[in-house]
Amino acid sequence: MGRYRPPQPESSLYITRAGYECLQQEHSDIWKRRAGVTKALSAAAAEGDRSENAEYIYRKKELREIDRRIRYLQKRLPKLNVVSEPPSDRKRIFFGARVTLEGDDGEEVTYRIVGPDELNPGKGWISMDSPMARALMKKTLDDEVTLRLGEREVGYVVLEIRYSE
Repeated sequence: MGRYRPPQPESSLYITRAGYECLQQEHSDIWKRRAGVTKALSAAAAEGDRSENAEYIYRKKELREIDRRIRYLQKRLPKLNVVSEPPSDRKRIFFGARVTLEGDDGEEVTYRIVGPDELNPGKGWISMDSPMARALMKKTLDDEVTLRLGEREVGYVVLEIRYSE
């Protein structure tokens, strides 16, 4: 049996100004980190037998991961569309919105809809490609949203929509 996995669908190409600057900073920082790892790798390689050299094996793996991230950033950054202005219709939910919802249980949650490169569940930032964000898009105040989570359905009501930083 092969290990073939079909390619992932292309994620959305939208990003906030702050998210884009963060990715650019990561891109410049990762090159500095790569230089340090390369030095450590060459020092580990100079120690002799590479087949049993744990430091050498670790540094090769680390360098491979760094190079993979660099390739990703070099391909992704030029494609991204930076969204710095809020939409003209601020009464509807679009990219960049901070949305406060009330669940069926009465609990309030707040989400910010961002690009897939800025995803941060700890801050309540959800990708615009997520099922929740897709369900929320173009909704207005007091609209009801129903999400299917496995075999159960969860309902929300839109309480607030903001577009401030």
